[in-house]
Amino acid sequence: MTLKSLHDVDIKKILNVGIELSSESNHSKILETILELAKSITHADGGSIYTVSKEKTLQFELMQNNYLNIKAGGTSGKEVRNQDLPLFNVDGTPVLNHVATSSYHQNKIISNMREIGSLEKSSSDVYQSVSFLTVPMRNYDAEIIGILQLINARNPENQQIIGFTQEHEFIVESLASQAAVAITTRSLIDRLEKLFESFITMINKAIDDKSPYTGAHCYRIPELTLMIANEVQNVNYGPFKDFDMSEKDRYELKIASLLHDCGKITTPVHVVDKATKLETIFDRIHLIDTRFEVVKRDLEIKFLKSVITKEQYDTALFDVENDRDFIRRINFGTELMHEADNAKLHKIASKYSWVDVNNIETNFLTPNEIYNLSIQSGTLNQEERKIINRHIEVTLDMLSSIDWPAHLKNVPEFAGGHHEKMDGTGYPKGLKKEEMSIQARCMGIADIFEALTAKDRPYKKGKTLSESLRILGKFKLNNHIDPDIFNIFIWEKIYESYAKKFLDPDQIDDVDVTQIPGYEPPPSGL
Repeated sequence: MTLKSLHDVDIKKILNVGIELSSESNHSKILETILELAKSITHADGGSIYTVSKEKTLQFELMQNNYLNIKAGGTSGKEVRNQDLPLFNVDGTPVLNHVATSSYHQNKIISNMREIGSLEKSSSDVYQSVSFLTVPMRNYDAEIIGILQLINARNPENQQIIGFTQEHEFIVESLASQAAVAITTRSLIDRLEKLFESFITMINKAIDDKSPYTGAHCYRIPELTLMIANEVQNVNYGPFKDFDMSEKDRYELKIASLLHDCGKITTPVHVVDKATKLETIFDRIHLIDTRFEVVKRDLEIKFLKSVITKEQYDTALFDVENDRDFIRRINFGTELMHEADNAKLHKIASKYSWVDVNNIETNFLTPNEIYNLSIQSGTLNQEERKIINRHIEVTLDMLSSIDWPAHLKNVPEFAGGHHEKMDGTGYPKGLKKEEMSIQARCMGIADIFEALTAKDRPYKKGKTLSESLRILGKFKLNNHIDPDIFNIFIWEKIYESYAKKFLDPDQIDDVDVTQIPGYEPPPSGL
């Protein structure tokens, strides 16, 4: 078999298509390139490409016909209206009465009328299918993954319909093979990406089983981070005017966002979900409540034995109730502990004593209880905060140990930078703004805003939109977050889009942006 009759331009096209397919990731574009080249070389009126579906049908991917001016499927934006072709009958026997299905089951090329006989052909009163070239598309396992079919080859000199030649068969079979390899490669890449994302889901599910609050956080952060990054890309002014992201860049940021807290899989659940200052495996406030009950019992005994008067008893009981309510309130950690609160705590600790089960008079509060109740903000003491903060070091260690492909090489940096601050006082590396990527800075704002508004944390209620933005504004003024990205977050009302999707209606209140600390009006013209 020779290719002497091929024009130089056709040979060049065939060589170029191999180069093009090796770099093309768009499945539809790959198929279109193959079909159009096959039609061009064979001078065919039209053609179709089918792929084998999971349901074992031949699924129309594209259909083209120059004579009828039809172009559907692929990147055309038009749906192929033809029904898929079943490969098997209801009883499981192969469907052999159609050209394409027969080519599939016989695993061979069907060409022209000599082999078609009574097989069904695509014809109508408007257009008659006279000559055919139907070629199986095989992958590296020799498995048929699709069918390429050409219709009505024409003589380029007089436009008469002619049969497809053996030379055509050879060329189209080669093109179909290239397409099959390219499609299979793309399919393998897609499956590997899905497998990788499944592993990420598995990690987040493991975190979710330990702490449903953290697991939900891992799924909200990617959405908010991409909302912010997309708006930053859209601005055509200021420091981000040259910032651009491709689809691969977005995917990289999505993966980094999904994995940004993967290190929390090693964090003890009683630290991650510490709802009160006294909580360890359980909330020890109940132990202190019991001691207050003992104090009340002792007062009652003294009163009943006439050791104290009714007035003294009532006054003392009132003080005990107030002190117990105070301990309960500061245990939640929702308010800052001021110096006066700390002084009152220590006064209560020395004010009462109680007799334990061994009949030994004991301090009312243990040193550990005093230490935890003295926490100035939140529910975590210094040691627990170090444990929590270590999750980002574990995250970086985990992600840095992976041999990332080129298009995901920045995942560790993006994921590992969301606790850094613009002034270099963050952790784990103490990076400053100029040392961080824009993507990591976007994730930093997303992480804070999600935490402020989250309604599923055990240690706090979700804050309202206006309250969260006021706190976020203070982060800007303290140089903890990127001020320029914060401005875009406000100007483009990203917070509104996020709120509509994730916040409860009672959290979405009216926002006066001029009252947000650090607010700057947008540049004129925006």
